[in-house]
Amino acid sequence: MATYTLPELPYDYAALEPVINPQIIELHHDKHHAAYVKGANDTLEQLAEARDKEAWGAINGLEKNLAFHLSGHILHSIYWHNMTGDGGGEPLEKDGVGELADAIAESFGSFAKFKSQMTKASATTQGSGWGVLAYEPVSGRLIVEQVYDHQGNVGQGTVPILVFDAWEHAFYLQYKNQKVDFIDAMWQVVNWQDVAKRYEQAKERTPLIAP
Repeated sequence: MATYTLPELPYDYAALEPVINPQIIELHHDKHHAAYVKGANDTLEQLAEARDKEAWGAINGLEKNLAFHLSGHILHSIYWHNMTGDGGGEPLEKDGVGELADAIAESFGSFAKFKSQMTKASATTQGSGWGVLAYEPVSGRLIVEQVYDHQGNVGQGTVPILVFDAWEHAFYLQYKNQKVDFIDAMWQVVNWQDVAKRYEQAKERTPLIAP
């Protein structure tokens, strides 16, 4: 059975300074993300055992654990590539990401309005969670989602293309309890080339069509 693996970082631990310090990147990737990968694989093994034994007493907990750990793995895998030390600003046509810029303007009214909504959604997530820019395949528009933990409060079928990690482990060693300051700083390292690529890939998928 296929298992999940921890992806390598696309840069070294210090690449996102001063926005995110090396200690946070190392702990976040090597410990926290690795734990979600292990959790997903362990849960898959437990589900396989349950199938073999027809023992379903723990099915509710196992399905919840799989959703939690797998979603954590997926979102973190996007997160690392969504950032670059050479990023920031906003998507512009001259940088080759004009289609993404147009989609943001069409879906939110302007980049400034999108940035405001994404910032507020990320910074005010109750407890642990994420702010996510996602492609919604039924309408073909972009939406902002406020994701609880890794998997809650998500529109079915949406495809995340830009994610801001608002869990405390993503910022606390550097920003203490100032989550808003961390989210504001995140805009300095957004890799719009990566976001635009994910937007194009999401559009190429077969749209959801009501029966």
